[in-house]
Amino acid sequence: MSTPEITAVRLSGEGEATPEKDVLFVGAGLGTGVHALWSEAATELADRFQVIGWDLPGHGQSPAHNEPTSVEDLANAVADLVTAQHAAGTIPHGAKVYYAGVSINGAVALQLGLDHGDLFDGIAVICSAAKIGEPDAWNERAAFVEKSGTPSQVEGSAQRWFAPGFLEKHPERSTRLLHTLQEADRFSYARLCEALAGFDVRERLGEISTPIVAIHGADDAVCTPETGEQIAAGVQQGTAVVLQQVAHQAPIEDPEGTARILQENFSA
Repeated sequence: MSTPEITAVRLSGEGEATPEKDVLFVGAGLGTGVHALWSEAATELADRFQVIGWDLPGHGQSPAHNEPTSVEDLANAVADLVTAQHAAGTIPHGAKVYYAGVSINGAVALQLGLDHGDLFDGIAVICSAAKIGEPDAWNERAAFVEKSGTPSQVEGSAQRWFAPGFLEKHPERSTRLLHTLQEADRFSYARLCEALAGFDVRERLGEISTPIVAIHGADDAVCTPETGEQIAAGVQQGTAVVLQQVAHQAPIEDPEGTARILQENFSA
């Protein structure tokens, strides 16, 4: 396994570090870019947080990575990124630091709680689970996408990602997100599928002491609200919240609701 190189993407708080603001690191799901997914929610959060995102390998601004990797490796890459931001002064002295990740990045969020919980004052697991799907299905998708490319996933993702009516109501948002899937590197995508095939921390949730809020969409068929309840019940300090008329991409489907829940749970 190998730790990939990832790129920080500042979504709010351009320029100098702002002492009165805490810092929120955010991550996006497989096939999506952090700017495409989080832009609206970051605007809602900008008064309270510097919002710093990162793109998955081969997605958005992060370089491709075609070596075997794991969710643990991704979490290590995020921990290195946070440590570097401390060293650079981007994170003001005394500021609280939080993390919010969607789908595969929710898996990363749980892994951060296990391996690097001391870096964060609170963690949000969004539209995710302690085990997502089945290993055989992920390995099959990895092989298929490596051969056929990420555009082969656009139609199915459009059906899974959004609650009924979202595509028609918000065509610009949905097109923007699906475009990032079409442009994602096929080999990086495949390696991330394999990472999800090997991810299962259901028996380790009780080790996580960092406060966790699990946010799920009522219409999410990929990671149902029940998975959020399981996370909240399993960790030492957990809360579960369900957003109505939301499926698998909460920050773009309901940016206001997502921001509100993060602000309520990541209290100063």
